[in-house]
Amino acid sequence: MAAPKQKMARPVGPKIAPAALLFLAISYLITCYPSRASFSPLPPQVKSVEGYASLQLTRDGRKLKSRFSYLFLLPDQARIDVSAPFGQTVSRLFVVGEEAFFVLPTKKLYWKASREEVLSKFLGFALSPKEMTDILTGRLKEIDGWSLERDDRGRVVRGRRNGLRFEVRRFWGGGAIPWILAFSSAEDQGSLRIFSLNFNQPLKKDAFRLFFLEEEEYTATTWAEIENLLRHED
Repeated sequence: MAAPKQKMARPVGPKIAPAALLFLAISYLITCYPSRASFSPLPPQVKSVEGYASLQLTRDGRKLKSRFSYLFLLPDQARIDVSAPFGQTVSRLFVVGEEAFFVLPTKKLYWKASREEVLSKFLGFALSPKEMTDILTGRLKEIDGWSLERDDRGRVVRGRRNGLRFEVRRFWGGGAIPWILAFSSAEDQGSLRIFSLNFNQPLKKDAFRLFFLEEEEYTATTWAEIENLLRHED
């Protein structure tokens, strides 16, 4: 008789840094994102925004980097995916209206809370998908408590609301769309660089499907449990 097949050991997933910032779920990310920036023309009406970006952050004396994909569907849906090398998804954030879900696919766990609570935990501040889109497109208006500064061409170059500040360091192609932004909040300082920005693209099938609510192996958990897991992960 043939010898029984031995089970192959499952590969160990990449470590997830125990930072509260969603975008920095891993600090060593190197993956296949566009090597050159690619921006599509800004349409009169923006219904959706998607693309890739990188983030550099200084928090508690540490400098961290990550890259991620994003998709904002106006007025109130968003998805952000942080991926490890070779394409493995480390974490996902879904925003659906006033609710948000943070998902750890490798651990089969998810945390559900209000949009404001989830984004505050991971970003240090809460912005709606509409506000994020307005900043990315340079169309932020004088609403919702924002104090804005414009240059002589009418472009928004700085913004401030409560403890959050941002500054546009470079615009794409000399236009009004931000390409590189600096930001600071109570605890963080960093910069965001956009690799690609596309508008009103056909949505991929199941882009906002909350699959983890349908699959039995996924378990609901709390922020405290996730934080404890990340802190003690080998």
